[in-house]
Amino acid sequence: MTYDKQKELYQQAAEKAGIELKGKTMPYTSANGHMFSQLNKDGQIGIRFSKEIQEKLLKELKTTTFKSYGAELKGYVLMPATICKDTKKLTIYLKEGLKFVMSLDPK
Repeated sequence: MTYDKQKELYQQAAEKAGIELKGKTMPYTSANGHMFSQLNKDGQIGIRFSKEIQEKLLKELKTTTFKSYGAELKGYVLMPATICKDTKKLTIYLKEGLKFVMSLDPK
């Protein structure tokens, strides 16, 4: 999938979730002072979850942790292409990421 198509799907899912997409060159979402999702330069989407949800999704989705600019982002799960193409599912995961960061102390 192209970067532009991935960005479009990410934007659609964020809008459905009522979440503002930020960043001009590197789209991301944040709340409560914490970033919780990102589209990296390779066109991959990563979402931040609680440790329990992260472990569950790594197994269920048969995916890995998310990397951006060569660095692993702690707590982030790489969303597989099948999830990214399904904006309904992607929206659910974005809401779960939002729920997690809202449970953290504000920055």
